[in-house]
Amino acid sequence: MRSKTVEKEYWVQVDGTPSEDDLQKLRTGVTLSHKGESYHTRPAKVSTLPTPTLPPRGKPIRSERHGPTRWLKVILTEGKFRQVRKMTAKIGYPTLRLVRVRVGPYLLDNLQPGESKPLQRLS
Repeated sequence: MRSKTVEKEYWVQVDGTPSEDDLQKLRTGVTLSHKGESYHTRPAKVSTLPTPTLPPRGKPIRSERHGPTRWLKVILTEGKFRQVRKMTAKIGYPTLRLVRVRVGPYLLDNLQPGESKPLQRLS
């Protein structure tokens, strides 16, 4: 598998509630920059996601009194430096939490940092 054709799936908690028009911008690609060079991202598959059950963070991201958040499912076929964070910030909704849940056909499940397990293909 070539890395540019492998899907990477992320669950992303963003600050605020993006509209359908905002999500459409991610679906068609946005222009970002890295090290002084601009590039247009490939189209992403983006949808809203109910709040997932994840292991608790050691430190809270922020207090609920700062307003609503929304969870998104973002699937990319590229993965440039901090790309998901830059994409959500570009449309005005900074990333608060980012969890990669799948690479290609492999689910990461509840794999903790530094932990490994035998690979299991998606059915």
